[in-house]
Amino acid sequence: MTHTLGRQFWRFVIPTVAAMLVNGLYQLVDGIFVGQVIGADGLGAINIAWPVIGITYGVAIMVGIGAGALSSIARGEGDLPGASQWLAAGLWLLLLLGIACGVLLAWLGEPLFRLQQAQGPVLALAEDYLQVLIWASPVALGGIALPFLIRNDDAPNLATLLIGAGAVINIGLDYLFIVLWDWQLTGAALATALAQAVVLVLGVTYFRSSLCQVPLSLTRLSLSWRESKQILGLGLASWAMYLYFSFITAVHNSQFLTYGDATALGAFAIVGYLCTLYYLLAEGVANGVQPLLSYLFGAGRLKQMQRALVWALTLTLISGLVFSISFLLFPELFTHAFNRKDEALLQATTQGLRWHTWALYLDGVIFVIAAYFQSVNDGHRASWVTFANMGIQLPFLLLLPLWLGVQGVWLAVPLSNVVLIGWVLWLLIRDQKRRRIPWGRHSVLD
Repeated sequence: MTHTLGRQFWRFVIPTVAAMLVNGLYQLVDGIFVGQVIGADGLGAINIAWPVIGITYGVAIMVGIGAGALSSIARGEGDLPGASQWLAAGLWLLLLLGIACGVLLAWLGEPLFRLQQAQGPVLALAEDYLQVLIWASPVALGGIALPFLIRNDDAPNLATLLIGAGAVINIGLDYLFIVLWDWQLTGAALATALAQAVVLVLGVTYFRSSLCQVPLSLTRLSLSWRESKQILGLGLASWAMYLYFSFITAVHNSQFLTYGDATALGAFAIVGYLCTLYYLLAEGVANGVQPLLSYLFGAGRLKQMQRALVWALTLTLISGLVFSISFLLFPELFTHAFNRKDEALLQATTQGLRWHTWALYLDGVIFVIAAYFQSVNDGHRASWVTFANMGIQLPFLLLLPLWLGVQGVWLAVPLSNVVLIGWVLWLLIRDQKRRRIPWGRHSVLD
């Protein structure tokens, strides 16, 4: 990495954010297809299925971030054989965990749907969605994780192109399977699985080509328990973040069906799609800056590492404020994209956007701080941040609806974020003091 720090920051962050937003765009388009063609039941079914499937997707992110960060740190230390070994170990883990996730989805999927109070058409549609992804789990995990490994190989633009290609394929297949062939949620799941298969094949091809900096050697395709522990330990915060989203979404689903109805759940699904755009942008900043932070940490350039961290925090905060203000001022502009006929659904979604998103920007700050702890090989604190988020949010989610009904379900996330952010910032400042990096303006050293 020979460019100035500013160029390196944008070189990693812009392609990663673009890739995540493209990924979010196809999810958004997927939701629009489902909302327009199937309606509130289809939106509710995806929201019921997502917490179950999201846990397995988090496994892919965990391995991709963990193996990628360790490979990047080794490359920063000049240990290319070590970097190659971390890559190989990550691929082995993806295969083994992909098979395990498929088994768990088949065993626990339907009971977890029922635990969220799903029944009738919503339950049937969610089961259709799940059946495809049970068999596609190994492919899905590989397709999700490979771009993270490629990004850590100092190829963020290629990782972005790979994700973009998968998104375009997914959108095209969504239109074919859902709109033209009326395969409903079976078609949506099949489109996702086929797109991820393409990304997986192209990603493995990259690491067997001359384009990569850390080639995948067939003689290094091994995996030890020590390597597995390090990869999973460092990436645990990323899986915990998905576990957090899955668990909190599942509790939301149950609470909306308890204090409201399928329309309220459909509204929550639409708000979730819209919030996902910001979550993916913030996650893109966090994941984009992570390889740079890891490299600078491995090279001992701590002041530059802090400088890049401040930029990432500022970017997520400002972009989050833009999203929050837009949702507050123009809710109808966003809700009409999903459905124009169901007035009850539109009204519930408009109210939900205003109640749920006024502190959205705090989520982005929390994402970046968790990524920072991963970058400096401190998986414990990174996991604390995520699990604390879940632990603080759950009481709000369970207690507020007792007094406020459906409005209390909507308000649980923003109120808990306000409580959490102070503790997370304290953790960060304390860590910086421990490393003797004073907060303030630093010159950008090449």
